[in-house]
Amino acid sequence: MGLVIHGLGSVLYKIIFKGPGGHSWGAFGLANPHHAMGKAIDYFEIAASKFVANGPKTTYNFGRIGGGTSVNSIPFKTWMEVDMRSLSPEKLAGIEQVLLYQVKKALNDYNSGIKTGAKLSVNFEKIGERPSGTQKEDLALIQKALAAIEYFKAIPSLGTGSTNSNIPISLGVPSITIGRGGKGGNAHSPDEWWINENGAEAIKFALLLLLAEAGLSQ
Repeated sequence: MGLVIHGLGSVLYKIIFKGPGGHSWGAFGLANPHHAMGKAIDYFEIAASKFVANGPKTTYNFGRIGGGTSVNSIPFKTWMEVDMRSLSPEKLAGIEQVLLYQVKKALNDYNSGIKTGAKLSVNFEKIGERPSGTQKEDLALIQKALAAIEYFKAIPSLGTGSTNSNIPISLGVPSITIGRGGKGGNAHSPDEWWINENGAEAIKFALLLLLAEAGLSQ
């Protein structure tokens, strides 16, 4: 039975490139937001892979991209959503700056080669942010949770995650996130699965932990 006791910090951006748009043949030569976005991803990947090679684990992912209206139209807008995570506030702030710098650099380099029509612009929207934080395993809340898990004769595992516990953990307020019960795997993939095997045990565990925190269970 898993317990999330450390808050994995995350920063999420939606980055939007905009241009004039036009016909793929008739307006050929106009700035293409898709092309600039491709350059930005490449620039960031090269710089970010070096940045995360050392120090606390830090990750990044381009999870969604979109834009354009038809195969024979130069898009007037394209966008991408980026997720960056780390337990280290310093590394998280660092990878964020790498992203902002490399995207701007890619846009400037792309625009420098445009000879027809307006240049592209870029807009950064921060669409998510969770502070990171760690806790000691000897906290009373964690020890009570471990005791409750032992009562159900389950095997405990202490881990890290990006959950609603992040904010209290970052503020020094003891907090954990407990599992939903059952069994599952392949998270966030097309073949993600979950089986409600003894799922009710998780509800019982949550109730027992609540009673323990309230001082009503010994």
